[in-house]
Amino acid sequence: MMRTAFRSANDLAGMIRRREIGAVELLELYLERIDTLDSSINAVIWQDREGALETARAADARTVAGGDLPPLHGVPMTIKESFDIAGAPTTWGDPAFRDNIARHDCVAVERLKVAGVTLFGKTNVPLNLADWQSFNDIYGITSNPWDTERTPGGSSGGSAAALAAGLTGIETGSDIGASIRNPAHYCGVFGHKPSFGICPPRGQALPGILTGPDMAVIGPLARSAGDLEIALNAMAGPDTLDAAGWRLELPAPHARSLGDLRVAVMLESGLSEVDGAYLDMLQDLVDGIARKGATVSDAARPDVDLRDVHEIYIQMLRAATSARLPQTKLEEFQAARARLDPGDTSYLALMTRGNTMAHREWMALNERREHIRWAWRHFFEDWDVLVSPAAASTAFPHDHAGERHDRTIRVNGHEVPTTDQMFWAGFGLMALLPGTVAPAGISRDGLPGGIQITGPWLGDLTTIQVAHLIEREFGGFQPPPGL
Repeated sequence: MMRTAFRSANDLAGMIRRREIGAVELLELYLERIDTLDSSINAVIWQDREGALETARAADARTVAGGDLPPLHGVPMTIKESFDIAGAPTTWGDPAFRDNIARHDCVAVERLKVAGVTLFGKTNVPLNLADWQSFNDIYGITSNPWDTERTPGGSSGGSAAALAAGLTGIETGSDIGASIRNPAHYCGVFGHKPSFGICPPRGQALPGILTGPDMAVIGPLARSAGDLEIALNAMAGPDTLDAAGWRLELPAPHARSLGDLRVAVMLESGLSEVDGAYLDMLQDLVDGIARKGATVSDAARPDVDLRDVHEIYIQMLRAATSARLPQTKLEEFQAARARLDPGDTSYLALMTRGNTMAHREWMALNERREHIRWAWRHFFEDWDVLVSPAAASTAFPHDHAGERHDRTIRVNGHEVPTTDQMFWAGFGLMALLPGTVAPAGISRDGLPGGIQITGPWLGDLTTIQVAHLIEREFGGFQPPPGL
């Protein structure tokens, strides 16, 4: 039964349909594993066991009744803490919102319930979803199931940790700075950052907020590429305001094997150093893809200046999140901006400009971004995907000291700013492109790592298909030792 906990959501739903296991029995399996294992991981931080058991009993009754069953029928699911579930707290890890209880399900939860899930809990996040670690003063620290001295990533760190530890069947996160892709990479699971705008984020917000920030998306995490597609299909499509006028029909992927693919490879950028242990693992995978017959190029790039792409991204990212700044903090940034050297392009300088920019400045950056989007459009006429690292290294040790932008991580034996790896988070995201992370193997440091697959605008099914082909040929998710 332990191995059942690590099956894909699609497999689990099939087992329930065939009556090989009941929805109640499967839910109880995950609840038992949480009781046994989660004290050292702290991934699942809120549960509604009675409500979930009632849902699971209804799923079992529906199985017996026969007829058509939804794609995720009976699959136990947890979801990132920032998503509203009626009757559950939504705090984003901020003690100021400790008593905020959602009155309604968010759109994603509504749609996933229609797809058949048994939603039973929430998973941990960093404060304001703003870290590649997952810790806060309400729920505490979440650890990586592969090494509890290390981060599971963030901000969907609890989501990825719960999947990797076999505590849930499928998960959902959000992403504006690799918050799906980073934890998927660190924990060795699959994650998909959709094309901007195709999955309504309404209800994945703090009280009173209806708008989602520029570039921010919600998307699935899972133990298989196929599960990503199932969950994406459940979540995607217009929200109520748009549904009268348009429908979503994502282009189907053309590749049926790796040999059908044209793959551009960018394992180094000159802007974010990548650790050798992780880089070697990625290179081995790329070499394997080439041996399977794919057309592979280390030189192909979109016609853009990558440094310019990165600087635009950081400023637009910080502009997008600046509405959450307290007035006193905003005034501090305004004072700091007045002292900035015009030539300073450090992360802190870019963050300061982003936090304080006028709308006129944002419009100028947006125009430059649109030119970059068209450059990507032309690039993907010749290439199916571009593969790259998802971060600068495998999971790093917990480090909660000071501000995030002051911290460092060890790469190739020396310390580098943690924020350097934001290049890998943003080069495709700033152009609103989809990105899928698939497990690439276990590096020589004994930790999992993922390969990031970036595709054309609305090419979500292509990036997920490439992840599936990699999974089929080279293996995918592996459970952490001892779990």
